[in-house]
Amino acid sequence: MKIPVFVILLAGGSGARMGAGKNKILLPVAGKPCIRRSAEAFSGFADQLVVVCRREDSTLIHEAVDPGSLGFPVSFVEGGDTRQASVSNGLAALPDEKAYVLVHDGARCLLDAATIRRVLTDLSEHGSGVASVPVTDTVKKISQDGFVAETIPRASLRAMQTPQGFCLRDLRAAHALAAQDHFEGTDDAALMEHAGYPVYLSKGSRKNLKLTTKEDLMMAEAFLASDASENGNLPSFRVGLGYDVHQLVEGRKLILCGVEVPHSRGLLGHSDADVALHALMDALLGAAGLWDIGHHFPDTDPAYKGISSMKLLEAVLLDLKKHGFRPANADVTIVAQQPKLSPYIPEMVEGLSKALSLPRNRVNVKATTTEHLGFEGRKEGISAQAVCLIQEIPG
Repeated sequence: MKIPVFVILLAGGSGARMGAGKNKILLPVAGKPCIRRSAEAFSGFADQLVVVCRREDSTLIHEAVDPGSLGFPVSFVEGGDTRQASVSNGLAALPDEKAYVLVHDGARCLLDAATIRRVLTDLSEHGSGVASVPVTDTVKKISQDGFVAETIPRASLRAMQTPQGFCLRDLRAAHALAAQDHFEGTDDAALMEHAGYPVYLSKGSRKNLKLTTKEDLMMAEAFLASDASENGNLPSFRVGLGYDVHQLVEGRKLILCGVEVPHSRGLLGHSDADVALHALMDALLGAAGLWDIGHHFPDTDPAYKGISSMKLLEAVLLDLKKHGFRPANADVTIVAQQPKLSPYIPEMVEGLSKALSLPRNRVNVKATTTEHLGFEGRKEGISAQAVCLIQEIPG
């Protein structure tokens, strides 16, 4: 007879150390809420999931978890003032039967099936299974005055992770004893040790990191990006390509990347016809899956007649931000036989750097000719191409 597996998913964080302004488990990691990734990890393993969270976050967490699509029952319990109290609340919500319980931190959203499988195997064989990894740094114990008191052999040290798996009745007994003794542990393994139960350490994973800082979030997305072909997750970076062409005519100013370039002719268009910015805007919109500039600023709308393309770029960037994206870099190539553009490129780069809120080394503008070939070479018009990278905004 299969022993049921219950999972307590802790989701009571605040995100203060990450500067997120909200519970960090609600932050998107490669396009999916952290807590959702943590819950999905137990697909095929859990018979029931209990999410423990703060009351003020319960609605948002319920929406992020989307319990109806997980394939196993999910309930939500209000957390306590401490991690230990939150786990106790989760235990109280589980049936009183012979079962295994896995306690997992919702901020560890890169948990893989192999780690869960090892924890459950050790739990069935040894009565407990706690994910852990060897400590790779040299660890030293220090004295009160800041000097080294002792170097601890790292071969005997392990860094604890979750899930931490135990027999349900044993963990309940350990929590009851801890409450009786006013003992506070930093994890459930510590409570089991306090109660005299043996704790077996399972092999964890270096990727099973806990999201605590912004750097942790970047590492998590990098891991997911590197595994994209294997697990179907898409990276949080997107690439966009833009291309535009305008005709050179008399009586128009020549505006490129927001800079007026002295020339006998300018580019024809409904706006200021800044072909370089138009290509860049199409690249940004395309990367975010937001159509193109013709969709957003149609040439049939008098509101955009003669408008500065820098103003349009501002609107595009606001739209990107609204959809959770920001530019990471931009590279623009202007193709023109005349005039010579190299004297004006530093000013173009400076303006784009400010508009995109990017350092200058992340913005590039190049100019080239076609050696008199094509419409650019015949001086009939100017074309531009742009490539950009955009990134999802954490939170």
